[in-house]
Amino acid sequence: QVQLVESGGGLVQAGGSLRLSCAASGSIFSINTMGWYRQVPGKQRELVAVISRHSTITYADSVKGRFTISRDNAKNTMYLQMNSLKPEDTAVYYCRVVVTTVDYWGQGTQVTVSS
Repeated sequence: QVQLVESGGGLVQAGGSLRLSCAASGSIFSINTMGWYRQVPGKQRELVAVISRHSTITYADSVKGRFTISRDNAKNTMYLQMNSLKPEDTAVYYCRVVVTTVDYWGQGTQVTVSS
């Protein structure tokens, strides 16, 4: 089993910054893709950013230039630096980790951006 612990969410004013972390532990042999997703009530979960084991990165158009995803393979940890936050970034943010071919999801962390 793999456990994911997310941290770093909270309340911030528009234009502010937050840094999310996702630490993986447990039966980890090889973490492939890691990614951040977000969801607001009544809408589908959407991709924010993903990073491969070799650091190939994809961002949603809505966050390009504002968010930066990174990972520390030695620590099995992924980060999401979020700058210039907007009210429309308000959502529950989830981390997703693919270990060999199995998906694992974190419990989610709330990010609220006030206008």
